[in-house]
Amino acid sequence: MNVQMRWPIRACKKCGAAEMDRRQVVLDTETTGLEVSQGHRIIEIGCVELVNRRITGRHYHQYIDPQRDIDVGAMEVHGITPEFLAGKPIFSEIAAEFIKFVEGAELVIHNAPFDVGFIDAELDRLEPVAGKLEGLCGVIDTLVMARHKHPGQRNNLDALCQRYEIDNSSRSLHGALLDAEILAEVYLAMTGGQATLSLSEEATGMTGEGGGTNEGSIRRLPRDRHPLPVIRASAEELERHEARLDELDHSAGGSLWRKGVTQSL
Repeated sequence: MNVQMRWPIRACKKCGAAEMDRRQVVLDTETTGLEVSQGHRIIEIGCVELVNRRITGRHYHQYIDPQRDIDVGAMEVHGITPEFLAGKPIFSEIAAEFIKFVEGAELVIHNAPFDVGFIDAELDRLEPVAGKLEGLCGVIDTLVMARHKHPGQRNNLDALCQRYEIDNSSRSLHGALLDAEILAEVYLAMTGGQATLSLSEEATGMTGEGGGTNEGSIRRLPRDRHPLPVIRASAEELERHEARLDELDHSAGGSLWRKGVTQSL
């Protein structure tokens, strides 16, 4: 989906030039069933905001009355019942707030066609019709990304959590906001962790002119420092070392250390 992102502009601290904040929204939905073509609806939306690849703490979460029954199989997955949703707002009542939260962002979704298809169907029901999600946002599909990085392996969210050592022990049932929070961590791990692993003065907040400490900053050693002492092996230690290599030569047909020395010579 190719749309022009409308991310906020900020000034570079170092040079004063304008820089663009990259705003992403990790999104997940829960639905009444699997097939949007059968009239199934969204019952929960969960969104987590990232700015410049950092979780900001802002999120959007909403339960929605679908105005229809929920498949038994779907309830077994997410545990959301019609009784729980009774009295919750319908999609048209929360659409403006949802659109405001995601508009201009880059959405990060696992198996994006599923969620995007359901959201588009809900937008089509609005009066006036709000159009398609691609007119509001860009989309990154982490399932496609995971299949490219890990071909032939399981790439559902639980499998990715295990692969990237992300705690999902609280995920006994699917939930849109919980799954979005977990997916945010998976996405950051899968794409290289933090936004920038920079050791520059700007990244560490240090100017190099005193004033506090910062464990993340570089501490350069002076050129005129005293050389580190080199502790050499004694004659006795060298003799024991050679004896051990002789044992390896006898038992294993040679030692890699001696072979390496011979080749280097």
